[in-house]
Amino acid sequence: MTRLRPLRGQAAARPIAALPRYLWLFVLLFLGWGVLSPLLPAVLVARGAAPSEVALLLAIGAGLRLVTMPLAGALADRLGAPRALLAAALLGAALSVLGYAFAWGFVPLLVVGIAHALTTAPVGPLPDALAVREAARHEAGRPRLHYGPVRGAGAAAFILASLGAGKAAEVAGTPVVVLWLNALLFGLAGLAALRLPRPAETPAEAGPPPARLGLAGPGRQAIAATLRLPSFRRLLLVSGLIQGSHAFYAGYAVLEWQAAGLGPVAVSGLWSLSVVAEVAVFFLFGRPLLARLGPGGLCALTALAGVLRWSVMALDGPVPAIALAQLLHGLTFAAQHLAAMAILAQTVPDRLAATAQSLLASLGSGLATTLLLFASGPLHDWLGIGGFWAMAALCALAMPLCRGLGGADRAR
Repeated sequence: MTRLRPLRGQAAARPIAALPRYLWLFVLLFLGWGVLSPLLPAVLVARGAAPSEVALLLAIGAGLRLVTMPLAGALADRLGAPRALLAAALLGAALSVLGYAFAWGFVPLLVVGIAHALTTAPVGPLPDALAVREAARHEAGRPRLHYGPVRGAGAAAFILASLGAGKAAEVAGTPVVVLWLNALLFGLAGLAALRLPRPAETPAEAGPPPARLGLAGPGRQAIAATLRLPSFRRLLLVSGLIQGSHAFYAGYAVLEWQAAGLGPVAVSGLWSLSVVAEVAVFFLFGRPLLARLGPGGLCALTALAGVLRWSVMALDGPVPAIALAQLLHGLTFAAQHLAAMAILAQTVPDRLAATAQSLLASLGSGLATTLLLFASGPLHDWLGIGGFWAMAALCALAMPLCRGLGGADRAR
């Protein structure tokens, strides 16, 4: 009995240690993404990629992550070692990103991009999966870790890193400096992942062996049942059109801003505005809008915001107009995501919830974004900044499809 009491005390104290460790991981992780994401197109051009090749390089990486992300999650579950896999992925990403600094031209950059995509695939889902699991574990008692503040800290870190990346590139005289910053931050994040609390064993983990977790039998039936839901099929199309419309922005917004004479600090500032708007919608405005408009109405509003945002970008207006357009990211991305989650909750039964989430991520926004990234290069060669008109047209197509989304066609 005397030996059991310290163990119980440690279990009670463990959630207190979990919060700072997860905060440290998410802050380092999003600092790493923040210094790299806004200036990666500029890095590719600086390392010899033609502007028409930038979107292709980004699309290949996105496509590889789309395919390998579910495999990485399955591997983590199979090995029962999500922390170790995340740490290995982060350290691999820190090494692979430095390959861009030594590559020149399309083929070498493509090889580096493939390696970087493979190593960063687990970096997307595993931190969220670990944090959500840790938070859920303590909901019945006195929760010490909440996912929202941890994710919010990451978003704030992303904003700061985006601003800092522009200043670092300006001081260094080249955007390539962000590769070294990203490698340092991801390396530290890999060490932080190893310091996370060990995931507790749950009864579910003692259930079916990994070999039975594939798509055979019930898994295939769940996918088919989900795809038979009319609202879900329509949501796949709506999310693909609205979220996919960000593809041209991801590939060419920074390059167009640079061509217009904006410096690294201004470019990073414009990019950061979109993240500020995203965080504001997630934490402040999203729930009231959802309650007032309903999920279908909110989806329609996000589509309208997309038409407006991409039209302003296509017109190549002054910086204040572009800044206002960046603030619409809170609607085109964050509010659409909130609406999609509400639609899933209303139209998909609990027994199909996980299947619906994975299908929405892969067949909805993920697949559409990848395909549109491939199309963005030729589109930019043809229309230049006018390619944003095509993105506005995609959002316009989504608007009538939003009507009635979230209706009662819930499967039983």
